[in-house]
Amino acid sequence: MLVRSWNLFHGNAVPPQRRSFLDEMIELATEDEPDVLCVQEVPAWALGRFTVGDVAARPSLGPLPSTAGIGKHVTGIHPGLLRSAFSGQGNAMLVAPALRVLSHEHLTLNPRRFRDAQARKLGLGALARLAWRKERRIVQAARLQAQDGRTFLVANTHCTSFPDRRIAQAELLRAAWFATSTALPEDVVVLAGDFNLTASSSAMRELTSPAWGFTGGGPGIDHVLVRGATAGETLRWPTERRRVDGRLLSDHAPVEVEVEVE
Repeated sequence: MLVRSWNLFHGNAVPPQRRSFLDEMIELATEDEPDVLCVQEVPAWALGRFTVGDVAARPSLGPLPSTAGIGKHVTGIHPGLLRSAFSGQGNAMLVAPALRVLSHEHLTLNPRRFRDAQARKLGLGALARLAWRKERRIVQAARLQAQDGRTFLVANTHCTSFPDRRIAQAELLRAAWFATSTALPEDVVVLAGDFNLTASSSAMRELTSPAWGFTGGGPGIDHVLVRGATAGETLRWPTERRRVDGRLLSDHAPVEVEVEVE
């Protein structure tokens, strides 16, 4: 099973321009038909284009779906400048037809009670606390069944970006707890997304220890971790593979892992 993860940067190119390249990104990411595509920073109005989609940061213009078209229209004035200011953003997965979706749920990574408890534990200052509450982050999970009956719990997350990486580490461990506690004993567990952490971070080292049992880890801050199956090498797309008509799509490169179940 090929699992690919890509932060879509709200559909922006690098450098950001006056139009969205979301269609080109989705086409590029799916042209070789991966089994599961996990994406982050998806405009909220586009979440319905995927198998499962969940809002993380809500649109500032009001609740979905009533404001979806408005947010899309306003952002279309200059997507590179406005990004998610009016459209909101979320996480989504595109699942191949050969895989049956058995269940789908999500969890907020940084609710107030969790932030307050971690802030006290970590001794976070006022600036860090304000930055952490600025944008809601989530992890979503889909339980999938292959045609041969094997089951997978795929979790897709996007952790907070802040210089104090302990914030992202707290969120990542919360996401891993959600994934492993949601999975059934026979499930292969896949945790993918933009962790905003490198493989050398303490949370990543903890997850890839025998205590958690995950394997994998990419060369940057985007990862696909696997538990209960063999994970192939994490492959990061070279720059030219995500260049379309001379434009570099997204400020992140897709990463992917081949999951092999004996």
